[in-house]
Amino acid sequence: MSDIEIRDDRAAGRLEAIGGGEVVGRIEYFVLDAPERALVPVHTIVEPAYEGKGIAGSLARELYALSRREGVVVAPLCPYVVKWAERHPDEAPAADPELLRAAKEWLVAHPGRF
Repeated sequence: MSDIEIRDDRAAGRLEAIGGGEVVGRIEYFVLDAPERALVPVHTIVEPAYEGKGIAGSLARELYALSRREGVVVAPLCPYVVKWAERHPDEAPAADPELLRAAKEWLVAHPGRF
């Protein structure tokens, strides 16, 4: 895992794990503006050749670190990130149910986005 770099491609809504010059994993997300600003992960994808190497967990950890650096919360809709957050409550504070509801409504209102 030490040769993996994680970068945020905010314009594309992807937190990407780069290995060997290519994207080997990613979390796809959007930024919710109301009722408060939040990062909303929707999908976590790791290329089959890189599964089982901790990449998905590293991406989730970096997403929460990014949110702390930006002073925003994470409202996870991605099943992987939800489970990761449950296992790491010290790194991943629970999202407000109202914020999760708003994130789900945003996703419904933008059906072609993900």
